[in-house]
Amino acid sequence: MKKIKVGIIGQGRSGRDIHRHLFECCPKLQELYEVVAVADPIPERVKAANPGAVPGCRTYADYRELLQDKNVELIINASRSHKHIDISIEAMHAGFDVVCEKPLTNSLSEFDRVIQEKERTGKFFAVFQQSRFRPLYRKIYDVILSGMLGEIAMIKIAYNGFGRRWDWQTIQDFNGGELMNTAPHPLDQMMDMWEIFGDHDPDRIWAKLGCIDNYGDADNFVKIVMEGAGHPVFDLEVAKQSLFPSAQYQVFGSLGSLIAGAGTVEWKYYRPGDVVDRKLEIDTLEDENRLPIFCMEKLPLYSEKWMAAEGVENMDDWGVKYYSDIYNAITSGTPLTVKLSQIRRQIAVISECRRQNPLPVKVKVPEGII
Repeated sequence: MKKIKVGIIGQGRSGRDIHRHLFECCPKLQELYEVVAVADPIPERVKAANPGAVPGCRTYADYRELLQDKNVELIINASRSHKHIDISIEAMHAGFDVVCEKPLTNSLSEFDRVIQEKERTGKFFAVFQQSRFRPLYRKIYDVILSGMLGEIAMIKIAYNGFGRRWDWQTIQDFNGGELMNTAPHPLDQMMDMWEIFGDHDPDRIWAKLGCIDNYGDADNFVKIVMEGAGHPVFDLEVAKQSLFPSAQYQVFGSLGSLIAGAGTVEWKYYRPGDVVDRKLEIDTLEDENRLPIFCMEKLPLYSEKWMAAEGVENMDDWGVKYYSDIYNAITSGTPLTVKLSQIRRQIAVISECRRQNPLPVKVKVPEGII
């Protein structure tokens, strides 16, 4: 089996602790990929940290030097968020296939620019969205698709918690903030589920972004509601002000509902054939003594529960599945699971959220910072 030779730009928490870790520590990916070069201006970070590292991996202080390494086939662009577009274009222009970390961009024109370069060069391009391969999410998707919950009224995802940040991902000029940093995970899943009900853009988007007691000037509160013809309401929260977070996933349907999180999916529902067929009553409801009664019934509910297998509710498992999908796409032309059209729709949502909520820029980043 041919191994794809990988060069990773950036050896921060993403490039080193996610991507390089996956390639060097996960046996399945060791069969498919080989990290032959990494680039980072901090010398301590380019040293191999994993026992599975291949000896002789070349290191570069400047990513531009890595882009001259013709032994590399696939570039993983794990630079800081504000450089994702420019460096991805540079890499494709230099003749490399590219997988870029999320967030790709907050601008549709920038997304279209990178796709134009992909088409001009004929190179492979994808965006790293490993949460699409989370087994818990896949189970939720399957339950919705099964029809057991009936007509879906709302799908809600809440990535809430409580805490403070003071790093570069709180700065707008770096494309920081929860909308760009955390929200792309649930937004990617939402764009996938959105297509169950019809493959067109949302008709209406309402969004609220807040920078609340934050060290930087980017958002740490995100609320998005999306609607479209034939679609349920899609509701997303990413808030750092919740010490009492609710369920991560909720689905509301005409026949039942679903709740999920922490490796468990539960859903309850009734079957229409098991209940009395009711007729609309215009007069007030009453008992046999003609006394008023409340309109209610006890439905025979079915209850089901799914629990993730040991070891799959972690990002390593999702990352292995993601990069297996990438390998098949590059070597065999298999269609990507995370389609670029879905990435574009996600960016359109992000762009509209920012348009509705322009936050004041309070932190200016010096020129030349990568």
